[in-house]
Amino acid sequence: MKRKKLPEEVRHVVEILKKVKDPETELNIVDEGLVYGLTVEGSKVQVFLLMARSTPHCHFCQMIAINVQRKILDRIIRVLKEEGFDRIEVYNELGLLLAEG
Repeated sequence: MKRKKLPEEVRHVVEILKKVKDPETELNIVDEGLVYGLTVEGSKVQVFLLMARSTPHCHFCQMIAINVQRKILDRIIRVLKEEGFDRIEVYNELGLLLAEG
């Protein structure tokens, strides 16, 4: 099945999000597969992330993972703000709002 072409504004945001790297792997979050959805409406962007698979079961490890996730979320907000988006919402796979800016 052939994939539909993404709208230009969505492709633009995907390219912006490639600047955001996972501090543990140094891979960008797009290539790493953390981004599973985007909506772009003018200067508003909603980013949907798969964060659960990066959270380990070990309690000590969970604290480290939460810190890594916070860095990723902060960087998403920062790079999108730098590109002129004024409303950014980042959700997890359960639809919970993780960050906004």
